[in-house]
Parts: sequence; C-alpha cells; structure tokens
Amino acid sequence: MFGQVVEWRAQRCLDRLMDQVGAAGLVAVAAVPAVSAVVDQHAAAVRDILLLGVEGSAAVAGAVLLAGYAKGLLDQSGTDGAGLRAAVGDAWHRADWLTLRVVAVCALSRDDEWRRPATGTCPAADGA
Repeated sequence: MFGQVVEWRAQRCLDRLMDQVGAAGLVAVAAVPAVSAVVDQHAAAVRDILLLGVEGSAAVAGAVLLAGYAKGLLDQSGTDGAGLRAAVGDAWHRADWLTLRVVAVCALSRDDEWRRPATGTCPAADGA
C-alpha cells in the first residue's frame, strides 16, 4: 500500500512537470532537430545517473526514480518548479539547462520502460 502511494505521488509530480514544461518541450523536440538532440543527450545522462548511480534502482518504480531526480534538480536550483516556464516557438533554442533537463525527465516518464512498477528488474537490462 505504501509503495502504491509513493508511486501515485511520484506520478503526480511528473504530471505537474509535464503540464508546466514537458508537453510544450516534447512538441519542440518533435519539431526541431536541434532541440531533439539536446533533450536526447539529457535523457541519456539522466538514464545513466539513475540506472548506474543509484544503488538499488532496479527495485524502484521508474516514476519514483524520475520524480526524485526532478525534485533534486529543483531543490538544487532553489525552486519548487513553479518558476519553470515552457519556451514558446523558437525560444526553445535558448532554453536553459534546467528546463531542458526537466523536459528530458518528462520524456523518460512517457517511456513505457520507465513507467514500469517496481519489479526488481532493470529497464535497460535487455541492452536498450
């Protein structure tokens, strides 16, 4: 029961970030190759950090890992996330590091492998 509550809260956090910047960022990713490349690099870095740098990560639901990472980013930057704003149009080329990293977290949160419940298996165990 506790694990389900933690996953639910984590998903709410990710949904809030998706509403703030993720949805618009993913539209830019689909439309602008340069933004896509940068967000892909951020997503790869986040994936490596969570899979290789977090002990026991294979036993934790992907949403919990991603939400925890995002919260850490926001805490480190001194914001609660309310100040994050999606760029508009061409402004995605000038989006700051934090915004692009959060878009990458949002992209990963929509990846089926990251949306898995905690099962004790690593999402990248098949070499993906």
